[in-house]
Amino acid sequence: MPRKKPFSVKQKKKQLQDKRERKRGLQDGIRSSSNSRSGSRERREEQTDTSDGESATHHIRRLNQQPSQGLGPRGYDPNRYRLHFERDSREEVERRKRAAREQVLQPVSAEVLELDIREVYQPGSVLDFPRRPPWSYEMSKEQLMSQEERSFQEYLGKIHGAYASEKLSYFEHNLETWRQLWRVLEMADIVLLVTDIRHPVVNFPPALYEYVTGELGLALVLVLNKVDLAPPPLVVAWKHYFQHQYPELHIVLFTSFPRDTRAPQEPASVLKKNRRRGRGWTRALGPEQLLRACEAITVGKVDLSSWREKIARDVAGASWGNGSAEEEEEEDGPAVLVEQQTDSAMEPTGPSRERYKDGVVTIGCVGFPNVGKSSLINGLVGRKVVSVSRTPGHTRYFQTYFLTPSVKLCDCPGLIFPSLLPRQLQVLAGIYPIAQIQEPYTSVGYLASRIPVQALLHLRHPEAVDPSAEHPWCAWDICEAWAEKRGYKTAKAARNDVYRAANSLLRLAVDGRLSLCFHPPGYSEQRGTWESHAETTELVVLQGRVGPAGDEDDEEEELSSSCEEEGEEDRDADEEGEGEEDTPTSGPGSCLAARNPYALLGEDEC
Repeated sequence: MPRKKPFSVKQKKKQLQDKRERKRGLQDGIRSSSNSRSGSRERREEQTDTSDGESATHHIRRLNQQPSQGLGPRGYDPNRYRLHFERDSREEVERRKRAAREQVLQPVSAEVLELDIREVYQPGSVLDFPRRPPWSYEMSKEQLMSQEERSFQEYLGKIHGAYASEKLSYFEHNLETWRQLWRVLEMADIVLLVTDIRHPVVNFPPALYEYVTGELGLALVLVLNKVDLAPPPLVVAWKHYFQHQYPELHIVLFTSFPRDTRAPQEPASVLKKNRRRGRGWTRALGPEQLLRACEAITVGKVDLSSWREKIARDVAGASWGNGSAEEEEEEDGPAVLVEQQTDSAMEPTGPSRERYKDGVVTIGCVGFPNVGKSSLINGLVGRKVVSVSRTPGHTRYFQTYFLTPSVKLCDCPGLIFPSLLPRQLQVLAGIYPIAQIQEPYTSVGYLASRIPVQALLHLRHPEAVDPSAEHPWCAWDICEAWAEKRGYKTAKAARNDVYRAANSLLRLAVDGRLSLCFHPPGYSEQRGTWESHAETTELVVLQGRVGPAGDEDDEEEELSSSCEEEGEEDRDADEEGEGEEDTPTSGPGSCLAARNPYALLGEDEC
């Protein structure tokens, strides 16, 4: 008798929701796009749909389905901005699964961790981003949309014609998301390109730099975000690398959750609770640097004194207590004017060439998913005004926020530019949704060949009889050993749930608890120079790694708490589809990851 397939409570709930959705669709006469129909219908769309101008030769995988009650009174479709990536073939997925079981992992040298941006993007090639085609006010909306779709298809055709699909990275195939970028660039007076300090060249497309600084003539500020997740010498090395390669850049170091060495240390559980509730945004490191960069760009054309006064108030009012009075004060902070951008904001409008209109500077935040654009805006505002999530594609359309009467921030959805980056690295960088990965094991192998995961997590080989004996490891063995250690079991047969274990390991890497940092070219030879650099010493104190008097912070309590709560977070993320929770990707204790992030992560008492 064949084994019954497990049917979870979550699936049953979805089934009931789909049934109600179908009833509502019959009553209103509207074809609903609920999850109930996304099974067979969406599989057909991914293979043959050309309604969005997609070539039938490229099978597209649509991610992050949102429930909807029809299209609404204004025709709003919540799935309009879903991530569109090229779908992996079934043969390719099976091949990678076999390799994960058979290929023995070998540690790579330090030179392999050095990434040159010319190898990732190949400046001057067709690895560009789609530009908005020329248009005039005499054109109708339908003519404009049709012209943009044709131009976008030509753009995709050039890329897929020059490179094989296996060589290309995942990149955005949804024109609607690119239209958001066009609109933000048209509105902005200053463009912030936000990158993750662990792999900044992954998030820095040279084509965007050339377009913003050349064709648009705008100032581009490179924000090296999450500096608490990398060692200070590496941060300084990346900063000087970009200054040398792109001299027109203004570079800012930023983190939303630094550690204050002047205040007494809180228990790790309190810090983690405040992160989950979105508190502590006033402690961001970097707003003053960004203000100085904007002052140098505007050269007195905009009065930014109100911004400086706000930063001074935030610094003076930042408190490290956790009393209810403080929480109420933070929740009831000064109001921030939020302009919700609807479809009407995406109507054809000409780019305003009037800089600093009405004495207001508009700052547009662009970048890849999961680099911390929304967290950066929260850090600048001083409290939570933008929801953040570990899931790429959480921000679906741009919104604007008035930081002060003369400073307007614009949050753009994360966009993935085409490159030649390995897809495993894209997954580890948080660019591709972990919950949507068909085969996560090769990404775990990519991670384990660059940092000793099995040793750092104290994993025992699944085939080992004698713990002291050496056994070769493959990616599948690591996932199975972690499933055994964490107690991840399948529902019916109670076997080790290696898929869940693989997802858990990838989340640890994305969150910075298994810290994989890449280096600029030549870093291994010049490591001593960067360690003794004057900026490194200054950054050490700012990051809170060592106090001003030389006292080291208490790391073990932080890491122990991280270990105790990691299993609960994994379970929640599995049940909720990779976390639609407002959880920032770096936290007050994350700066420890660069020195010893694994000390207690894999202990048995976790």
